[in-house]
Amino acid sequence: MTDTAVALLGESVHRQLRQLVLSGGLAPGTALSVPGLANRLGVSRSPVREAVQQLIYEGLAVAVPHAGARVATIDDDQVCDVLAVRAVLDGLAAAAAATRVTVFDLAKLNAMLTAQEENMRGGTDTARDTELDLEFHAFIRDRSANSTLAGELARLEAQAHLYRGDLWRSEANRRIALREHRRIVEALESGHPDDARAAAEGHVRGLITRLLRQ
Repeated sequence: MTDTAVALLGESVHRQLRQLVLSGGLAPGTALSVPGLANRLGVSRSPVREAVQQLIYEGLAVAVPHAGARVATIDDDQVCDVLAVRAVLDGLAAAAAATRVTVFDLAKLNAMLTAQEENMRGGTDTARDTELDLEFHAFIRDRSANSTLAGELARLEAQAHLYRGDLWRSEANRRIALREHRRIVEALESGHPDDARAAAEGHVRGLITRLLRQ
């Protein structure tokens, strides 16, 4: 297998495991057995081992001495702490993106909003909804052109989605989140960094408020 093929396989395995964790297919606290996961995915152990290490780096898994790794767990207090930090960094990313987004970028973001709205008409699909939410925020942070900021946000956003409360499943919360996503895109369309910062921060702080009201 060429180096390129090895790298692509590793990325694929990491993506599959990450999706399983974020969708609940691998629940918090689940042991991440390298042999078991390799059998499940039909691959060798090496890319699985590397993918598990990447999950640990991202805060989605934790290493347990003499017991391998497990999917990380996050409680009410921890998710509030994660979201409090994320609110500030999301604001920074949106402010930077407001001066850089193109017409093509805005079209892509509006297409995501349309997809989210269409998803509201059907039943809840945690894997689908989580992936689209992460894609939306990833697109904005990547447009900030700040790799350090983007890297930190990627970890915080993934950790927030580990939370297994009603936050990501309630239809009412999903509708509110869609409305807040629209405000972010409208602020980005305006090209005003302060408006984009306020909309992005307001969205995450809204998540905190809804969490505390559960």
